[in-house]
Amino acid sequence: MKIAKIYEFLDELSPFELQESWDNSGLLLGDMNGEVQKIVLSIDVDEELIDSMDKNTLLITHHPIIFGGLKNLEFSKYPANLIQKMILKNISNIAMHTNFDKTHLNDYVVEEILGYKIASKDGFVTYFDVDIEFDKFTHQISKVFKLPHTKFVKNHKNLKRVALTTGSGCSLIKNIKADCFLTGDIKYHDAMESKSINLSLIDIGHFESECFFSQILHPYLKILGLEAIIASSKNPFTYI
Repeated sequence: MKIAKIYEFLDELSPFELQESWDNSGLLLGDMNGEVQKIVLSIDVDEELIDSMDKNTLLITHHPIIFGGLKNLEFSKYPANLIQKMILKNISNIAMHTNFDKTHLNDYVVEEILGYKIASKDGFVTYFDVDIEFDKFTHQISKVFKLPHTKFVKNHKNLKRVALTTGSGCSLIKNIKADCFLTGDIKYHDAMESKSINLSLIDIGHFESECFFSQILHPYLKILGLEAIIASSKNPFTYI
């Protein structure tokens, strides 16, 4: 099957035009007229994954391997070292990043992983209602996302409305209209800002909150009649 047909299918499922201006979703490596026999799904691209893949495979990832201003391809440096290996094996790559966050990932995590009904949506942010003590809710979140440790900012004893953005969503803090915000990559100054505006925070991890990408997309690809394999994506961090 031609990559163009797969791309068209994915574009209908989660339109690439929905991606943010700073994002780089779409076909990043390959030829629209190229033929593929196999699809591999993964949150990221890493060397171990590329080495394990067959030639002429289409790799669909959540995170773009080419992000920002790529000014050269020095093969001893990241990401050019991975791109070189992919080219030699004729591995194509389509990234579905912020467009997929908006159409599928955030909602899936709220409904299927956390088990709550969506109250409303605002771009990257999905809201849901709870009636629970903060400490109990934090314990539940830690268990659901299998967090090795839980980092949080407690500004409420009880929670009524919660907002969620998978991945890294702290740039949205000023616009959150909830008691508590669940997102990843919370930094020191994010915590300080949240205290000043009385917003509780729970860090759900970047990888931990987005690792569901492949299992969400996999059922849709069965429609195409191509073999789709979910790669064993690994968190780049190690915790002790």
